[in-house]
Amino acid sequence: MPFAVYVLGLAVFAQGTSEFMLSGLVPGIAADLGVSIPAAGLLTSAFAVGMVIGAPSMTLLARRWPRRRALLAFLVAFVAVHVAGALTTSYAVLLATRVAAALANAGFWAVALATATALVPPAARARATSVVVGGVTVACVAGVPAGAVLGGAWGWRAAFWAVALVSLPAVAAIAKAIPEERPSAGSARSELRALANGRLLLTLSVNALFQGATFCTFTYLAPLATNVAGFGSAWVPALLALFGAGSFAGVTIGGRIADAHPAALIAAGMTSLTAGWAVLALTAGSPAAVVVLVFVQGMLAFGTGPALISRVLEQGSAAPTLAGGFATAAFNVGGTLGPWLGGAAIGAGLGYRSPVWVSAMLMAGAIAVLAGQVCFWRARLAEPVSAGR
Repeated sequence: MPFAVYVLGLAVFAQGTSEFMLSGLVPGIAADLGVSIPAAGLLTSAFAVGMVIGAPSMTLLARRWPRRRALLAFLVAFVAVHVAGALTTSYAVLLATRVAAALANAGFWAVALATATALVPPAARARATSVVVGGVTVACVAGVPAGAVLGGAWGWRAAFWAVALVSLPAVAAIAKAIPEERPSAGSARSELRALANGRLLLTLSVNALFQGATFCTFTYLAPLATNVAGFGSAWVPALLALFGAGSFAGVTIGGRIADAHPAALIAAGMTSLTAGWAVLALTAGSPAAVVVLVFVQGMLAFGTGPALISRVLEQGSAAPTLAGGFATAAFNVGGTLGPWLGGAAIGAGLGYRSPVWVSAMLMAGAIAVLAGQVCFWRARLAEPVSAGR
């Protein structure tokens, strides 16, 4: 695997830390800036919305830029808005920096996925995708807990400074390791037309449902652990890190399998995840079961997810610059939809197990969409044979 692919994973680690770290910083931000807890919580929503909007729009903006220039522009902008966020005393300015950071992150993600797969032969593309996505899992294992520790010790601004500082080595490494080549791109209209096909749109829907299932339970893992499984609050960071450790194991193993047997990995992974979420919902009162299943579900989710992203890039090969943007958007639609549905289930009085059941239902929906897609295309492929008879 080229060194440049790991450099992209390092940058995604810093950005993933920024995306998820606010969950532990909201009380400090609210107290410091004199706003309510819900208002501080909107900073997370603003980032998620910025990611969904930014993935296709930023990719369109940078589609003809040389890849190194695009990656550096997005990453430098990401660092700059974190410095601005660390310095501001205005909630409105901080909110604006979160949207700007999301736009830069979305653009970087989209270009990084296209760059990573372009740097390796076709037989290693799923593994390259796994390395980039692996940056998010390392953020879950180390970055997010570290951000919470920094925020608790020196205030929320320290976490913003840390994200900016961690990003600087990635800036230097990208400037040195990524070739300054301009991607081959047709017109924006032709790429958008290539992406607007039923098969790809269904695959994007599967990605969104899949990620929604993952982030639904991950978002509400803390109340599940403390209110249902009976863990003390001190155990929550360890469980989050355990999920991240499973995720890291999943991207490491899954990336190698996906290049050789992508369809089998996706089918087995999605089926196992659906069953795993249901089993976790049923056995959440057992601490031992929760420990095992948190690791296993993290491994299955991030072992299968990169293969689905690779499938989007493969099916969108006629739109090489925009496919990564649409894959990033689908990832973040799921990251927004899942927690919202899980929160709605809790708000409806269904208890802290309910987000896990929501995850199981989202996975069942993803399997139904995937199965319908497979059946449809098999029927389409069979039509000429039948007509010939």
